[in-house]
Amino acid sequence: MIHKKKYFQMTTATDNGLLVIEGPVETELLKDYSFHEDLVAFRSPQKQHEAIIDISTLPEARIIIARLNEMIVGYVTFLYPDPLERWSQTTLENLIELGAIEVIPAFRGYSVGKNMLRIAMMDSAMEDYIIITTEYYWHWDLKGTGLNVWEYRKMMEKMMNAGGLEQMATDDPEICSHPANCLMVRFGANISQEDIQLFDALRFHQRFMY
Repeated sequence: MIHKKKYFQMTTATDNGLLVIEGPVETELLKDYSFHEDLVAFRSPQKQHEAIIDISTLPEARIIIARLNEMIVGYVTFLYPDPLERWSQTTLENLIELGAIEVIPAFRGYSVGKNMLRIAMMDSAMEDYIIITTEYYWHWDLKGTGLNVWEYRKMMEKMMNAGGLEQMATDDPEICSHPANCLMVRFGANISQEDIQLFDALRFHQRFMY
């Protein structure tokens, strides 16, 4: 599959400065930008910066960022699912995963996450993909936001809805391990019924249970 990519940009005014939201961002620019020390949801800021630089070199990958001047304060990653996950066990070349989304606390409440997803979906090439995200409550910043698990889940759903992703059922054991976890999916306009059926087979390995 040929992964076509088109760059888009918008600005968002906040009390802490004017943010540029843009992407997909090329590897060399990601190397040039600094990475905010509060981006700690998945690993240390240095390690996460290295990780998104590495991801950006993959043919299918897309990195959308929010930056204050030359500093990255938020990002979204799109790439093929991890080979160890159920979602990679398919012949579908057009299945990609929204693997991570993060915004530093100082810029939460300004729709930065929603706008990064909106920028991502402005590219008509995204209509060629089935896009998934797997939401696990143990990645959520419950302490930093003061939200309980269900309030945070509702917030995440609203943010993903801005990118056209909707919750779908699955029997994946990790997702089923807690009722707040969920699978969210966006079918691009160019996805065939055959590919939807292949994806449904991925969602449910134990169909007799449902």
